[in-house]
Amino acid sequence: MSTRKPRLAVPPGATDTHMHVYHAEVPPAPGGPALPGDFREDGYREMQKRLGFARVIVVQPNAYQDDNRVTLAAIQALGPGARGVGVVKPGVADAEIERLSRGGIVAQRIFQLPWGAIGFDRMQEVMAQVHPFNWHANIQLDGRELPQREEAIKRLPGKFVIDHTGKYLEPVTPEQEPFKCLLRLLDTGRCWVKLSAPYETSKTGAPKYEDVSRLARALVKHAPERMLWASNWPHPSAPKDQMPDDAELLDLLLDWAPDDATRKKILVDNPAELYGFR
Repeated sequence: MSTRKPRLAVPPGATDTHMHVYHAEVPPAPGGPALPGDFREDGYREMQKRLGFARVIVVQPNAYQDDNRVTLAAIQALGPGARGVGVVKPGVADAEIERLSRGGIVAQRIFQLPWGAIGFDRMQEVMAQVHPFNWHANIQLDGRELPQREEAIKRLPGKFVIDHTGKYLEPVTPEQEPFKCLLRLLDTGRCWVKLSAPYETSKTGAPKYEDVSRLARALVKHAPERMLWASNWPHPSAPKDQMPDDAELLDLLLDWAPDDATRKKILVDNPAELYGFR
């Protein structure tokens, strides 16, 4: 595990908007993938301290499907600077949504890729249930599908977040329609994008991930007031022998958002607005 500190000194109140916790004693739920390992709150805290982050969004892993107990435990363990993205299924009781909200859950995960508990086929139904509780949609998909999904996403009530710089599983350029579609979603004023996990999709690779970086730079230029940053710790999809260094991932922001004021928006102000931090 790396102990290197980032070159970028984050401002007070910086928020990591996407990470996962796994407890080895809690088995994966039916329909979910195997656990990537035992990745607990203490391990995250070490990385969080090294990078200088004050706040965090715990995202429900696919392994646990709609069993939110590990995510709720992590939010409690990580303290008042933590919120969560959970998963409920259509038909869930209002009392359960209320319970999860009290536990710090502020969004519903929509995952239109293998192992996802809730995809686009059930997105509208579930968001109609959770939107009255002030939850937003947190969406992960292959960004190449955005043009065919655009109208469905625009029909969502309230705010929505697109993960991992659009997560184009094959590289696209800023001039291509799938990326232009992401810009149109940003233009609704209801869309946020997480600048995160370039290693999941980049074909040019570390350390600069230039194919993903050019998209990140274009997104920051287009809508700096709705960009977020995330570590994606503990990098569950990365090969064990090719784990990215969290400090190096954070330092990409020096390229993506070259001035302090924009980085403060991305790291502090935007997530405070979206996730309700004071």
